[in-house]
Parts: sequence; structure tokens; C-alpha cells
Amino acid sequence: MPSRGKSKKDKLNELLERVQPSSITEELWRELAGLLAPISESYLRQLLQATNLPIAQPFGGVRQSTLEELETSLLEIEREYSKALASRNPNRAAACRRAVIQAKDRARLTSRNEKVDPEKRKLKAEMVEWMLIWLENPSIFETWVNLRKPAITYPKSPD
Repeated sequence: MPSRGKSKKDKLNELLERVQPSSITEELWRELAGLLAPISESYLRQLLQATNLPIAQPFGGVRQSTLEELETSLLEIEREYSKALASRNPNRAAACRRAVIQAKDRARLTSRNEKVDPEKRKLKAEMVEWMLIWLENPSIFETWVNLRKPAITYPKSPD
């Protein structure tokens, strides 16, 4: 029986062990994507997040374990998006939008999944709204989220 080649995860771990980066920069991200091709951005992001290395935005993606984490990562991506627009770098700006769109799509799937706890579905639906605002106009997101946060109400958890 022919043996299968190394998994993308194994290849990535070997590459990172050889290079020993202190963080994942845009250049390293692109190099890894090329060396591991074909690989989706979301899968590469997932593999890199498991390494616990800092990942430059927008390549680190949108973190959405909590609303606070979501807010922080969307603000980080907004800064990168603004820099990309100012430097007339449409590829970088598109990468920022793509990262938010991918996260929104994941959150939306969870928010509509009847097998998921209702509270988590409600949280993910709120997160979808935040990402839609970001996608509509990233520059107003910070102001909007500061106005939105006090209006969020969730039932108290049972004691």
C-alpha cells in the first residue's frame, strides 16, 4: 500500500521549526501559503493559530470567542485596512475584507444551527451584525460599537 505524503500540518510544523519565527508576518504568511499550496486561507489561519505565534492582521483573522475579542480583532483589521487604502494597496485591503467576510460567514452558520445552544446562537447573531457594520463602513465601526455595547442585553445565566 503506498504511503501518503505528509499532512499540511506536519509540513507547516517542519517549516516553522526550521525558520523559528517570532511571529507570522505578511511575507511569511505568503511564503507558507505558497509552500503548502493548495491550502485555503481559513485552514492556514487555523493551523497557524494553533501555534500560538502572533499573526499579523489581516492574516490572523477575526477572533470571535467573545464580543471583546471580536471588537479587538475588528479594530486591528480596520487599522490595517485604513493603512492599505492610504498606501493604495488594494490586495491588502481586499485581504482585510476577506478575513471579515469569512468570519461573518462562520458566525452566521453557527447562529442558524439549531443544534447549537440558543445563547451561543444569539451571541453569534450579534457578532454577525457587528461584522456587517464593519463591512459596510469600517471607519465608523469603533464609534458604532461603543454605542452598541450598552444596548446589548442577554438573560442572566441561572445560578
